[in-house]
Amino acid sequence: MSVYTNISTYRFAPLADLKPLREKLLSFCHARELKGTILLSTEGINMFIAGFPEKVEELLEEVRKIPGLEGLPAKYSPSDHQPFTRMLVRIKREIIAFGLPEIDPSRQPAPKLSPKELKAWLDEGRPVTLLDTRNDYEVKLGTFENAIDLNLATFRDFPEVSRQKLPPELKKQPVVMFCTGGIRCEKAGPFFVKEGYEQVYQLDGGILKYFEECGSAHYQGECFVFDQRVGVDPNLEESSTTQCLRCQTPLVPEEQADPRYVIGQSCPYCFKTSAQEMEDGLRERERMLQGLIDPLPGCVSYVNDRPLQVSQKHAGLTVREFLQQVLPHLEAGVWESAELEGRLLSETFAPMRLDETVHPGQRIIHRLPGTIEPAVNADIRWLYEDESIVVINKPAPLPVHASGRFHRNTLQYLLAQIYDPQSPRAAHRLDAMTTGVLVLSRTRHMAGRLQPQFSRREVEKVYLARVQGEPAEESFECHAPMTDVAGVMGSREIDESGGVEASTLFRLVQRLGDGTSLLEVRPITGRTNQIRVHLWHLGLPILGDPLYMPGGELATEPKDSEQVMCLHAWRIRFQHPVDRTTMEFTAPPPAWAGEAGAVS
Repeated sequence: MSVYTNISTYRFAPLADLKPLREKLLSFCHARELKGTILLSTEGINMFIAGFPEKVEELLEEVRKIPGLEGLPAKYSPSDHQPFTRMLVRIKREIIAFGLPEIDPSRQPAPKLSPKELKAWLDEGRPVTLLDTRNDYEVKLGTFENAIDLNLATFRDFPEVSRQKLPPELKKQPVVMFCTGGIRCEKAGPFFVKEGYEQVYQLDGGILKYFEECGSAHYQGECFVFDQRVGVDPNLEESSTTQCLRCQTPLVPEEQADPRYVIGQSCPYCFKTSAQEMEDGLRERERMLQGLIDPLPGCVSYVNDRPLQVSQKHAGLTVREFLQQVLPHLEAGVWESAELEGRLLSETFAPMRLDETVHPGQRIIHRLPGTIEPAVNADIRWLYEDESIVVINKPAPLPVHASGRFHRNTLQYLLAQIYDPQSPRAAHRLDAMTTGVLVLSRTRHMAGRLQPQFSRREVEKVYLARVQGEPAEESFECHAPMTDVAGVMGSREIDESGGVEASTLFRLVQRLGDGTSLLEVRPITGRTNQIRVHLWHLGLPILGDPLYMPGGELATEPKDSEQVMCLHAWRIRFQHPVDRTTMEFTAPPPAWAGEAGAVS
């Protein structure tokens, strides 16, 4: 048995004093336990209300007292439950969004055709074009036989889509447009008249009024309604259709039986496989990045509080002595100026003196106002992501960690903004000038589970390198020990007597005919700059390397060169830190490798 009365009604009429009217109607509806939505605008009113019959009639009587709304008609339908969850009265620019303020239905209405007249026309087979002005998901539930569906995503698209899809000759023919209750046609009709349609009509009262007067004649299916009923049949009774809470698509019983329909999660229209979900998530990360790097955060002047950690070996030194040891390339005058200007600070940001004694564990802050960092390539591409790890294709130049001239224009800083409050950390080394696949842990805990694989040399890494010169053999190795302490510009060198173990395997992929060669490289150990140093030592320096130069020379100062360093982290294989599944990722070869034609 029906307990609730549902009404829908609208009228285009000039309204004023909208704020006090809003408060009055909201209070009136709350007092009568009515629910639904009332839209108010200077162009009129639009209402969808449900409640006990006598209370609904009281509201209609009250609204009809408003100047311009006298005799306001309403379309009725019953339901055995309240289809709305709350009562809203909103002030809008338009009571139905169309985006063309010059269209004024109250002054320039299009001709209307009653439901019974339309039925008579269709019964007698009169030539007429029926045009559905509703959105695509509404049309899915039902429409008039042979009606044109414009496949609209939103009613605001109607002007442009109708211009694109409807043939010019239609302007000479009878066109009857329709929608749910008629309100959309109140704007679409005058728009068509303005566009030069000579015989345009709008179905008075829309589909709901047609159902009320004519039933299902010439109509197939049901009608979508904007409340919890979702759909009503030609008897104006609630149908068995429901709506996907995720994508809002209406679902008939057959679609509700589909295994892809999970209430509140998915339906046959929005269901995505794990791979599709992953891909969408990765692309969303890249969209977030684009909003972060224009402009690059380090290229906007900022105050850089650079922390310097005091270790056990610095115990008992003065601040001056400590700074000279950790940053030997800076002249003493730099620190004297910093002390004088109050830019040497303690962890509590209190000024420090150069003659103070430092203590292990202490942190000294060197404040650098007006910092502007060099530009970097922040075109990061995501390859994989889950709750534990992130795998990316790193561009170059892009430092991974803060150092030297870079703090905010670093991979770690950018990812910390995107993943906040997490701060993903790299599980292995990748130089600023090296491109390719990089694995990161999302938390400290996961870093503790992932990092040991790299320390135990259980991770398989494959690089591509384009070098100057041609190797004598197809396969060769280098096991030359390396210095473990940074030299000029952070460089490492070969140290046969006191260096640390370092091993790299090489395979010739192609001799490129221009004096360069493409190599496949497999580092066995993971020393800083290992591949670059070993190739430099073998007389095959990497093309574009700004530090390890031809002829065994080392650069002594940074060079802002646009030349690409031809070293690319191509593939990596490791075990997932949680379930120990073997995972392999490949970063597509860059142009300098792909153009060789031997790598894909």
